[in-house]
Order: sequence, then C-alpha cells, then structure tokens
Amino acid sequence: MVVIALGVTWLLDGLEGMLAGSLAGILKRPDTLAMSDATIGLTSTIYLFGAVVGAVVFGYATDRLGRKRLFSLTLLLYLSATAATAFSWNVASFAFFRALTGAGIGGEYAAINSAVDELIPARVRGHVDLLINSTFWIGALIGSGASVLLLKPGLLPPDLGWRFAFGIGAAIGIGILALRRHVPESPRWLIVHGRADEAARIVDDIEAKAGEGRKLDPVHGSIELRVEHRTPWPNIWNAMANQHRKRSILGFTLMVTQAFFYNAVLFTYGLVLLRYYHVAPEKLGLFLVPLALGNFFGPVLMGRFFDTLGRRTMISGTYILSGVMLAITTWLFVKDALTTLTQAVAWTVILFIASSAASSAYLTVSEIFPLEVRALAIAIFYAFGTLAGGVGGPVLFGYLVGAGSRSMLGWGYIAGAALMVAGGVTEIFLGVDAERKSLESIAAPLTTRPRQS
Repeated sequence: MVVIALGVTWLLDGLEGMLAGSLAGILKRPDTLAMSDATIGLTSTIYLFGAVVGAVVFGYATDRLGRKRLFSLTLLLYLSATAATAFSWNVASFAFFRALTGAGIGGEYAAINSAVDELIPARVRGHVDLLINSTFWIGALIGSGASVLLLKPGLLPPDLGWRFAFGIGAAIGIGILALRRHVPESPRWLIVHGRADEAARIVDDIEAKAGEGRKLDPVHGSIELRVEHRTPWPNIWNAMANQHRKRSILGFTLMVTQAFFYNAVLFTYGLVLLRYYHVAPEKLGLFLVPLALGNFFGPVLMGRFFDTLGRRTMISGTYILSGVMLAITTWLFVKDALTTLTQAVAWTVILFIASSAASSAYLTVSEIFPLEVRALAIAIFYAFGTLAGGVGGPVLFGYLVGAGSRSMLGWGYIAGAALMVAGGVTEIFLGVDAERKSLESIAAPLTTRPRQS
C-alpha cells in the first residue's frame, strides 16, 4: 500500500515530463498553441521552477505539520493544476498552469521520500527506494502511449488531442488520493512531536500485518528523544552547514549532476528526433517507449545491489559509467554515425544505467540527514540541484537544438557527461555507507538526549 500510494508521485512526474516531450511537435502547430522550440524549452523550465518553489515551501511544512497531511495537499494541487493545463488558451496560461503543476510535484518529493524512508525496513530501503523512483518511467510510458493514441490522425482534432492527454494525470491523481487516506503517518515524526501513543499504535498495526503470527526479532538498543514541536532555523542551519557539511556537499553534487543530465536531455529529446531524424510529430511517443523501458528496468534489476554491494560502490559506478557512455554516444552523434534506431538503442542503454544513478541521489539525501530536517533537506537539495543543474538545461538545449548544429549540441551533451563523472568521483570520497542501517544510526535525530553516565 505504501509503495503504490506514495510511489505514484514519480509516476505522475514521469507522465508530465514525457507528455511535454512527446507533445512538442503538436504544440508548435499554428492551430494549437503555436510554440517555438525555445518556447517549449522555456515552459519546461517554468515547470521545473515551480517544482523548486513547491519543494521548499512544502518541504518545510512537511517537517512542521507531518508527512501524511502534506502528501495529500500536494497531490490535490497537482491534479487541479494539470487538469487546468488542459484548458490553456495561450502560451502564458499554459506556462502558469505548468508552474502550479510543478509546485505540486516538487512538494510531493519532500513529503513522499521522507515518509517512504521512515516506513520501509532498513535491509531493503535502497532497493525499495529505487523501485519507487523507477515508477517515473511507468508514467513516461503512459504519457508516450497516450500521446500516440490521442494524436493519431483522424481520431481527434489536434487542438483537442493534447488537451485530453493532460487530463490523464488528474484522473490518476483522483484515484490515488483515496488510497492515500489509508497510509499511516510516520511513527518517527509522531514520536518527535510528542505523540508516542499514536506512533505505538501504528507500529503495532504494522507488526501485526507484517508478522502474520510469527514472532519478530527483538530490537537491540534504543535512544531517548526530547519532544520538540518546531525545529529552530539556527538548528537547521547548524545541522546542514556544520554538523553534516560533507554530506551537504555530497547531496548537492549528486542532485546537480543528475538534474542537468536528465532535465536537459529528457525534456528536449523529442526536439532532437524531430529536427535531426525527421520523426513525425504524432509518432514521437513510439520512439520514447524504449527510452522509458530502459529507465524503468535499470533500478528494478540493479536496485538490490545498492543494499548488498553498498551505496558507495553502486552510486559512484552508475554515475561514472553513464557519463562515459554518454560521451561515446555524443561523439557518434556529432559524426552523424547514428540512425534513428541506433540513436534510440544507445540512449536506452545509457539510461538503463543512469536511471539508477539519478534515483540514488534522492535515496542519498533522504537518509543521511536527521529526522527533524529530513523533508526540508530533500527539498533544499532538490531545489538547489534543479536550479543549478536543471532549470537552465531545457532552455539551453532548446536553443542548441534550434540552432541546428550537431557540434554545438554535442558540447552540451559532453557537459552533461562530465558532470555525471564528477558526481561519481564525489561519491567515492564523500559517500555514506548507509546500506542496511537504521536511519537513526546514519544520522542521530537533533532531539536525541545524551545518556546519563
């Protein structure tokens, strides 16, 4: 229930991202919104900027008000905004509704990732996190399939097909909103806020369902916490900038590098197919399907190794390998040595590896900081990582694609490859060996009371 009800966040973000790419050709038509390549890139940037603002605002609120309350509010914002996007009447209204949609998704990240990590057993936390993140690409597949179906010539007028496509996310969101009513609040958050009896009832219920009559292993060791309903900003700053400074550098680096790679490349991949491989606009979704499958099966098949071989080995390895593979593919692209098919195959293989790397960035920042600032930490690093590595990417790559120069676009891809390698090297030196450890042993809560001697 937790995986389905909370993991849908990534599915919805994948749906939105893939729709933006696969609808690019239709949105450029004069009988729809008459966008240019640069305008499409700009609206993608506005979507990401909305996600940044939503992450910070709702991330702080999640630590203050609880995981459960916020993951319902942010989903409501998302489904309302994406439904409104379907009724956009010009570029400005489209951009505004996309910003609100992004705000809902950004807020979801902070509330959801903190709740998932605080409810999932430590021995499988890495694998489960990556599995949930991989649902992004289930959403991408839905978006691709929907665009192919709704944009099929003769089925619907072009000005209606893309509008129905944006209504899909709202329909999914309504169903999941009902399911989330049954997901419990994080017992860890409840304890810190003085609601220990409620936390105990939730844990007893989880143990009764998970144990199925079996005697569970005893818990060894304990910590004592003081109740603190609100964490002062100086304490938050000290935890992030002083107490866990190296972890902050690590989180920022991993987020920036994967954000530039994915946001720059994914949001403009449809434009590359249109300009350089002359793919028909209504068939873009078909070429994005193998891309989504590669991204989905990467974390599914490799995720367990993050709990067995360890975080440092797998995170650094996936970052560096995906960067090297991107550089090789870029060289072939610049030399015009790839066909539509081989380009799709190359990107599928690269993203099979890179999707685990990108997911591990979210896993890292959600488990290496204290409980009281976990959601805000996710929000801050997502926000700064997206601002530094993602918001400018779609605009930049939209311009590079519009310029029509393979070499110019190639330098953009090389920058993305270099950043991924840099992220992997940073993990080697600053990575945290968090596999199979409780969250409290990785980072003690700020409200931990010292034991009396």
